[in-house]
Amino acid sequence: MTWEDQHARTDIMHTVLRRAAADPAGPDLFAGIPDLERLFGGEEGLLLALRYRWNIHLDAKLDQALAQGQDAVEAYLELAAEQPVLRAVLDAQYRRRHRALEAMAR
Repeated sequence: MTWEDQHARTDIMHTVLRRAAADPAGPDLFAGIPDLERLFGGEEGLLLALRYRWNIHLDAKLDQALAQGQDAVEAYLELAAEQPVLRAVLDAQYRRRHRALEAMAR
C-alpha cells in the first residue's frame, strides 16, 4: 500500500465518522465513497478498520489505567466519552448486522 492509499483510507474513515456524527445508523453512511471497495474491500473492511482503530485506542487506555490503578470499565467508559461517534458507529453497525442475521435465521 502506498502512502497515498494510506492517506485515502484515513480520509474515508474521517468521512464516515463525520457522516456518523449526524446518524451513526444512517443507511447512506457508506454511500458514494470513492475507492471504498478498492481500499477496504467494501463496508465490512472499513468497519474492521474502524474496529481496529477502537481497539488500538482501548489498548492504550487499558495500559494507562493499569499504570494508574484505574478500573478497566472506567477506562472503557472514558474512551467511549472521548470517541462517542466511533463507538456509536460500531454499535449501530453491529446491531444492524445482528438484526439481519436474525432475519435470515427465521
